[in-house]
Amino acid sequence: MEIERYKQDRFCVIQVKGRMDAVSAPEFETACAKCMEQGDTAFVVDLAGLEYISSAGLRAMLVVAKKLKSNNGSISFCSLTPTVERVFSISGFRSMFSVHDSLTKALANS
Repeated sequence: MEIERYKQDRFCVIQVKGRMDAVSAPEFETACAKCMEQGDTAFVVDLAGLEYISSAGLRAMLVVAKKLKSNNGSISFCSLTPTVERVFSISGFRSMFSVHDSLTKALANS
């Protein structure tokens, strides 16, 4: 899995590519923790390059969301691939989190 982090306006944008599973999910948590250590509390996670997500990946996203919520932060997701979209819908993540069609929409509406 590849992760890129960058700042855009008030957001920490995290782009995830590849597969997020039990082996790689901790990398996602670490990348998010680095943003939080820098004081970021508004996250947009761009999943355009994510091909697969397991329950461990979903759990990592929940862990990050809980940490952000305890600091009055927010997390939203964008650009879900069809496979990830299906997992988000089945797991209830689609109704739990703000999900946008594109990064542009996520930045404008989060």
